[in-house]
Amino acid sequence: MTYLEIIVNNCLYLLCPIALYLLFMIYKKNLDQEYSTLTLEITIMSSLYFLLRYGLPLHHRYPTMLFDIPLLLCYLKKKTGFGILISIILIFYQALFLHIHPLFLMVEYTIYFLGYLYVSKKTVTPNQMINYFMIVKSFILSVEVFLFINPNGSFQENITYLLTIICILYLVANLILYFFDQGEKIVDLHANMYKIEKEKELRTSLFKVTHEIKNPIAVCKGYLDMIDLNDKKKVNRYIPIIKSEIDRTLTLMDDFLDYTKIKIQTDEIDMVMLLEEIEASLQSLFVEKSVQAIFYLPEDEIYLEADFNRLKQVIINLLKNAIEAKDETKESSEIVVGLTKTEDNLQISIQDNGVGMNEEELTHVSDMFFTTKTKGSGLGVSLSKEIIELHHGKLEYFSKKGEGTEVRLTLPLTLDVA
Repeated sequence: MTYLEIIVNNCLYLLCPIALYLLFMIYKKNLDQEYSTLTLEITIMSSLYFLLRYGLPLHHRYPTMLFDIPLLLCYLKKKTGFGILISIILIFYQALFLHIHPLFLMVEYTIYFLGYLYVSKKTVTPNQMINYFMIVKSFILSVEVFLFINPNGSFQENITYLLTIICILYLVANLILYFFDQGEKIVDLHANMYKIEKEKELRTSLFKVTHEIKNPIAVCKGYLDMIDLNDKKKVNRYIPIIKSEIDRTLTLMDDFLDYTKIKIQTDEIDMVMLLEEIEASLQSLFVEKSVQAIFYLPEDEIYLEADFNRLKQVIINLLKNAIEAKDETKESSEIVVGLTKTEDNLQISIQDNGVGMNEEELTHVSDMFFTTKTKGSGLGVSLSKEIIELHHGKLEYFSKKGEGTEVRLTLPLTLDVA
């Protein structure tokens, strides 16, 4: 088997579980966050297992070292705890089969972990994180090769292996990242298409209900036009008909409200992870609209009882409103998202420097069918407010014309929903 075939095989061991994960995410609708996280962890573990069990070395004296890619993927996806588990597995594997000293391995993976903690505090791209990882890996791999893996090998032979494996690691890491990012974009696209279909169904339902309601109202109007209060015979005949048509209208409206009533399904969710997911999914939109989005998020997880998908829907809607409120006369457009936690509550702040609202607009901002957009429906904010109130929270607007708008979401950390 040629070197190229070996590299391709090892890449396939890494990519196949990821491809299955992305396909699963596309076709499994409404997957909650707990199972989504578990599925990703199973995917990373499967890639590691296939690579350790079936991966082939480029040379009989040297391992391929691609098994550090799943660990890098953990850190790229901010799976800190799972990354520690992967590190422990890799320490045992290399100590047993590559005969590298366990103490050296513990130092190596501690350096990776501390480096990840340091880098995660800064605003870095995934590509930059890969570069930092490769710099550290190159140094550590040099020590491993000369001291543990092939101490009796020639200098030229070891250096050739080092240069080869570092290049392969760098290329494969970027390939995995590119494949994962493109796959997640496809998942998001499919999810958006599904939402569009649901919205289309809702519009169709609205049209049908409107048409059905229009008929009894037209009947009522017709009889009211014909009614003569001085003619008791017509009054006695028309009033029951009008009452019957009004009852039919109310029944239709009640049925529609039952169909469209918003419900929430609560679970323990990580709010930091939710906001990070939203930031990633809207990144292309921020770039397209030339808006700088800054997310100030804490390093530690913040858990609360809430409906993951409903809150995601609300925050995305509020961020899109902030984007659409962009003031074209200003040199730069900016959206700042903050997350703070108190003893009992969690507060999310979304602040823009857009066109803002006057006092009258601010008074009616959460009213159904009220909108300042030329093509807006006026339903987004009212539905968002209803969802937040179902979480026993508050949705507040603060705005000044020409300066910008701030939206504050306040949510309780614990929630008792019947």
